[in-house]
Amino acid sequence: MRIVVFGANGPTGRQTVAQAVAQGHQVTAVTRRPEAFPLTGPLLRVVGADVADPAAVRRAVAGQDAVVSTLGVPFGRAPVTVYSDGAAHITGAMAEHGVRRLVCVTSTTVSGEESPGEGLFFRKVLEPFVARFVGRTVYADMRRSEEIVRDSGCDWTVVRPAGLFDTAAVSDYRMAAGPRLPGRFTARADLADALLRQAVEDRDVRAVVEVRTTEGVPKLLDLLRREAFGKGK
Repeated sequence: MRIVVFGANGPTGRQTVAQAVAQGHQVTAVTRRPEAFPLTGPLLRVVGADVADPAAVRRAVAGQDAVVSTLGVPFGRAPVTVYSDGAAHITGAMAEHGVRRLVCVTSTTVSGEESPGEGLFFRKVLEPFVARFVGRTVYADMRRSEEIVRDSGCDWTVVRPAGLFDTAAVSDYRMAAGPRLPGRFTARADLADALLRQAVEDRDVRAVVEVRTTEGVPKLLDLLRREAFGKGK
């Protein structure tokens, strides 16, 4: 399968590219800094492009079977448009070139629902603080991007992870559409595996899916540090 990955040089993007190549797919990795991309291989093509440039996005999408977006930016006070601009340009390019399948990452925080199974402090204080203050501009643009994707006419799936962390391998994670899943964390390896399963197997088309890692997860203090000083996807 021919898969193009936007945001390929972020931590989740690199995981997704590596797993896709290992599965035998032909992968186009799109990044603003192709010279810094650490992966190589006969099935991999690295393309320098910015999702803010619609012409560059069109060139990257042409000839693909599926598109995976792992775009991410760090938290900050400035307005964020990467997610919504990326969604608009990617879906526009897909429509132009007749590419149907789109899988993209946002966050469980954009749901606006309380996290099930959590205590009062987490549900009423910590999570709202991250959503409304620390990550307000990022989550606002994620919501805009989800609206664009839903209205695009593509065969889309939105994947929402919880707090991201790194592991050496894919675990026996949970993935489901529908109500919010319990759990505070999602390993990037698990998220990448979920993205590829959605893209390759055409799972959960036109649905929002959540992914949670259930084993070997970090402590809450690690989540606080990561969310306060996050570096994107």
